[in-house]
Amino acid sequence: MKVWAVANQKGGVGKTTSSIALAGLLADAGKRVVVVDLDPHGSMTSYFGHDPDSLEHSVFDLFQHQGAVPEGLPQQLLLPTSHERIALLPSSTALATLERQSPGQNGLGLVISKALAQLWQEFDHAIIDSPPLLGVLMVNALAASQHLVIPVQTEFLALKGLERMVNTINMINRSRRQALPFSIVPTLFDRRTQASIGALRVLRDTYPETLWPAFIPVDTRLRDASRHGLVPSRHDANSRGVIAYRALLKHLLGQVPASQVA
Repeated sequence: MKVWAVANQKGGVGKTTSSIALAGLLADAGKRVVVVDLDPHGSMTSYFGHDPDSLEHSVFDLFQHQGAVPEGLPQQLLLPTSHERIALLPSSTALATLERQSPGQNGLGLVISKALAQLWQEFDHAIIDSPPLLGVLMVNALAASQHLVIPVQTEFLALKGLERMVNTINMINRSRRQALPFSIVPTLFDRRTQASIGALRVLRDTYPETLWPAFIPVDTRLRDASRHGLVPSRHDANSRGVIAYRALLKHLLGQVPASQVA
């Protein structure tokens, strides 16, 4: 299984859209994909037609066992999606209480890693949608991940959020055996605005080694896909956004070191 996390400490940069678009393209290619919603807002869960406010069981259940994950629990939590080869580990609003509970518990940083270990033979890929703040949930996403995707909106306020995210990765890497590789992905690019063009130029100048050289454009077809609960490639396979995500996926599949792929 290849495990990718999608994270940024700023909201509204296209994390959920990126997670679902990449999952959809992998599934279209015949891969079995599990998507993990670690955001208490539950955008990914809602996207696929499940209500995070009313779900009785969610990834929150995984964190209720003092850092252990009971055998078979991850499989029990899986929900269907609109794509037959994508399964969802859903979020619920109860996740918002996890930060208050976690100080008294040890070992919570590896819960998602342990859950995915139980699903290792059932899926080819796992994509984790992370919350936009540093805490136990993002730590879980980064600890489980083999490669990190950082979507960054091409506007100047988002560049400060990226700086914080890179600092967080450097901090996390001090406790990992292997440094976590990451790809910065410019999103919501609008070539009609100087703000987008200028922000993209700054990204290319500042992060030449880790920046994906292309970008995800603003595309209303991506929003339309979410309204229908379909992965973007099933809604419009030839939209500008899907074409860009297809190029990104090709890049990511070439970036993951073979030594990190089970």
